[in-house]
Formats: sequence, structure tokens, C-alpha cells
Amino acid sequence: MQNFDQIRHHLRQAEFQTTIQEEGVVCVELSLEQGTRHQAIFLSQLEDDDGRPYLRVSTAVAPAAGLDAAKALVFNWQSRVGYLAIGDMEGVPYLQLCENRPFEGLDAAEVHRLVLEIGGLGDSMERVLSAEGDVL
Repeated sequence: MQNFDQIRHHLRQAEFQTTIQEEGVVCVELSLEQGTRHQAIFLSQLEDDDGRPYLRVSTAVAPAAGLDAAKALVFNWQSRVGYLAIGDMEGVPYLQLCENRPFEGLDAAEVHRLVLEIGGLGDSMERVLSAEGDVL
């Protein structure tokens, strides 16, 4: 994948349900557990300090208020996929599960895998942190 338009095209071809499609951002609405749960996954383009493009795949997990930061850091240390960060959603800080990959060497199969993996793991974390809720 050389650019974000190719990623957007792949998501459409793979028949993911996309909702938000702005310049450099697309939202995939992932249906999980035979449609009983849902998770919104955002894909966006970033650049590093040298101008190299990166793909960020992220999903909101829970409001950040009241969460134990030490547990989030332990997760970051132990996680082999994704990391936790705080991101703003309409003025409210949310715990986000994220993964960044350089466009260089990124292929359609990896984009597909990232959407499913971050979406599934994000939903599992949301379930634990929101008493089985499915808010996001």
C-alpha cells in the first residue's frame, strides 16, 4: 500500500462497512459476535518527523475518567499488538487502543488483519471496562 487512497479502496473491496470518510480518515463499523456487538475502528494517515507516512488504526475503549493509568501502562508493556493512549472524542478524553504501521511494506492482508485484531481486542477491553456494555 503506497497511500491512504489504496487503503480506503481495499476497505471498500473487502466489503467493510465504512461510515466516516474524510481526507486521511475512514471509520469502519465492525460487527462482532453475529451482530450482537459493534466496534468503530478509525484508520488515519500520520507522518513521522521525516515525512514518512504511517497508518494508524485505533478504536475507543472507554472514557478515561477514573481509569487506572498503571493498568494501562502494564497493558502497553505486555501487549504484542496495539498500545493504549488517551484521545479526545468530542471534548471527552477516551482510552484508545492504537496501532501504527509504516505504509512501506504494508499490504491489503495486513490492513485487513489490523482492522479485525484492533476491533476485536478493543471490544473485549470495552466489555471489561464497561461492565459488558457496548457503547462504542
